[in-house]
Amino acid sequence: MEILWFLFAVIMIGAVLGPVLLRRRGGIRQVAPGSPDAADPENYGFLRQEELDIRMPGPDADLLEVLDLVQRTQEWKAASQLLAGTETHGERRWQRVQAFAGAASLELQQRPGGVSDSPGGQWLRVWRAEAPKDAGGAAVHAEFLVQQAWRTAVQGTDEFRIILEEAREACGQAALLSPGDPVPYVIELSIARGLAYSREEFEQLWLKILDRAPAHMGAHLAALHYWCEKWHGSRDLAYGFAEAAAARAPRGSLLAALPLFAVYEHLPEVTLVRGFYESEVVTKAVEGALFAVHAARPDDPMLAHVRHLLVLFLVRGERWGEAMNQLVHVDGHVGALPWTLTEDPAGGYAVYRALAVAGYEANGGSPATLPH
Repeated sequence: MEILWFLFAVIMIGAVLGPVLLRRRGGIRQVAPGSPDAADPENYGFLRQEELDIRMPGPDADLLEVLDLVQRTQEWKAASQLLAGTETHGERRWQRVQAFAGAASLELQQRPGGVSDSPGGQWLRVWRAEAPKDAGGAAVHAEFLVQQAWRTAVQGTDEFRIILEEAREACGQAALLSPGDPVPYVIELSIARGLAYSREEFEQLWLKILDRAPAHMGAHLAALHYWCEKWHGSRDLAYGFAEAAAARAPRGSLLAALPLFAVYEHLPEVTLVRGFYESEVVTKAVEGALFAVHAARPDDPMLAHVRHLLVLFLVRGERWGEAMNQLVHVDGHVGALPWTLTEDPAGGYAVYRALAVAGYEANGGSPATLPH
């Protein structure tokens, strides 16, 4: 299968792979798009690349409806009502706070405003001005500032630090408005990473989260970044943090998948050798994530995050059938790791999806043999 990974390397550098791989048992070679022999993801009911939603990892119809309304009317009250009705300690509230903050940040980036027009995301400013004691609005504002720091300022500069210091103050205000809510402290985890909290400071912050939501997957993912080698920890510290969380995970928790995220955060710059993805560390992490997916509630908001990362590892390990099983569940939404770290999330996802389809069909698979 060396030719497959050679093609993969070329494609990732040059262009997004479309449905252009020949289905043939025992081998895969490139053919022209539209060829009758081409492996076509659409045959499996997968959406076309341009139809993929990059805003979220999985479906949330209520959020999309409210988000569209807020952006269309620039009225904030529907967003406030949605967050007020979202369970405080659950993963979905955290995801919705991120989504509203991200929408406001993107609006501001697209429409910075000027003499004749107001800046994008004005609805968030009005929300904070008209309802200063609204806990949901305070949390969205804090997350908005965090996203602004990471998107618009250079790490380590005075501008970056000033925005994050403002975000830290906003987190404190949000926490006072909703004392039992873990979200303001989850937001602060990104601030801790950017402002280089000492380990003692970070541990104190982490204990506040554990007191409120000890099995919060989103919080663990945010904390993992701090312990990674590229930030304020090491490979061993990150693996230790992830494995400890997985070991104490209650039945049905997706924390059993956390070691896979630790492995991902420490991948070598270039790894096209299949043997690496068959190593003990990777195999153990993949199996843990597969177990977590199998045991999780079907409506767990974090389930799509794990499935998306599994797609990357299963494709690189040439476990085509298992990769296809994950794709069936997540196709349509690509707002998750690893795709969101690329300039073109939909394109990056489409590359792996096409490879999964090609590998699956090259080994005898077809739409008729794929369980849904």
